[in-house]
Amino acid sequence: MFGKIKKGLDKTRGGVFSKINRLLTAKRKIDEDLLEELEELLISADVGVGTTLEMLDRIRERVKKEKYQTADELNRIIIEAVRDELMFEPFKAPESKPMVILMIGVNGTGKTTSTAKLTHYYKQQGKQVMLAAADTFRAAAIDQLTTWGERLNVRVIKHQANSDPAAVVFDACNAALASDVDVLIIDTAGRLHNKVNLMNELQKINRVVERQIPGAPHEVVLVLDAGNGQNAVQQAREFIKVAGVNSLFLSKLDGTAKGGVVIGIKNELGIPVRYIGLGEKVEDMELFDAGEFVEGLFSRE
Repeated sequence: MFGKIKKGLDKTRGGVFSKINRLLTAKRKIDEDLLEELEELLISADVGVGTTLEMLDRIRERVKKEKYQTADELNRIIIEAVRDELMFEPFKAPESKPMVILMIGVNGTGKTTSTAKLTHYYKQQGKQVMLAAADTFRAAAIDQLTTWGERLNVRVIKHQANSDPAAVVFDACNAALASDVDVLIIDTAGRLHNKVNLMNELQKINRVVERQIPGAPHEVVLVLDAGNGQNAVQQAREFIKVAGVNSLFLSKLDGTAKGGVVIGIKNELGIPVRYIGLGEKVEDMELFDAGEFVEGLFSRE
């Protein structure tokens, strides 16, 4: 697993984070010039200004308190600071079935493919999975999810194009309950965060799910494209306001040098990245692990 994460971070590590490694290798002593250079590099790595400044304040305080002097010591402190920034409480699945996962996001983030990856993951865990094609605005979206359902051998609840997404969700919840399904994953239409009607529709879908299965949706997964860097953070803010987002899926991490955004996301949004997409294949997904991510980010091999 670590090999996949490390490989998926090649572009990010080869960009700004390789410069951080070189900086810490070249410098012998911790001084303010070194810390300022580090600050600039972290900001340019899409970590985010606010997150970077907070981290550097904590690092300065620790260097002063514990009287660290060498760049090697600073390297260890940085790795520990980043890892601490990324830690989060593990997700607790509900005791009763089905667990309902709502997939949301902007067009083009890889939401439907990410839905397929989650389906594959739960099937590998021995779970019975059902899909709901609640993106009814595009017939192609229904067809795409149906194709994934056939490939993964899972049932897909769907209606005709342009039908009411909430009606699809209603039927899917009833079908999941009747079939003793373990996991119901609902794929919704991609939407811009400033489209009021579409955002209201998400709230309607949430209400329908809650009525049919009290306590659901248990996980609202916002899919973000890692390549959007800090823009992804801005998109996420608006979704969080209306959709009860409690989990993030960072897609296309292998194709971007902006993987540093993972560090800022947790700090700025208070919501953990739980899944990362590391390729185009259905198995190219990993549960996010802070320790493995940081090792992959700062690896000098």
